[in-house]
Amino acid sequence: MHADFLFIDTTPFVDDYWAASQTHAFDWRGLAPREEQLRNQLQRLNDKLETSTANWKVVVGHHTIRSMGYHGNTRELVENLLPILKKNRVDLYVNGHDHTLQHIKDQDSSVHFVTSGGGSKAWDGVRSSKDTEGVLFAYDGQGFAAISMGAKELLLSFHDGIGNTIYTAHLHKSRH
Repeated sequence: MHADFLFIDTTPFVDDYWAASQTHAFDWRGLAPREEQLRNQLQRLNDKLETSTANWKVVVGHHTIRSMGYHGNTRELVENLLPILKKNRVDLYVNGHDHTLQHIKDQDSSVHFVTSGGGSKAWDGVRSSKDTEGVLFAYDGQGFAAISMGAKELLLSFHDGIGNTIYTAHLHKSRH
């Protein structure tokens, strides 16, 4: 059994961070031109995923793709990254950014979205939304995620701030 963990820098994808009105100070040296950097990053990720023979494919980024948290879905990642994850049958997309714990299953692919951002400034709120499709768990509080894998089973668990298990999910597969 082996698993591939692939990391992507999601910050350059977010249009708001490039706006002149942005109040945060980002140093974008070495990333310009932006479109080329994003295209190269997506191509490298796609190439690695296409050639992967791993039992489990996990992509990790900072920003959410799907989220019920304060920041919500990241449109730029829904449009640019999610199609690559779907095409390559990625099992998990793991992120932080929203200060919650969440498990959301994409309804038309193999992708499970796991948000584990409840380690610091929790209590930002879980949004009430009409878009609850695929939401399996959402917790607005401090805590963390744990993931263990075998050849055919993956166990995802969320724990509160003192370590109590508050959610578990078992994912199964016959092969990728």
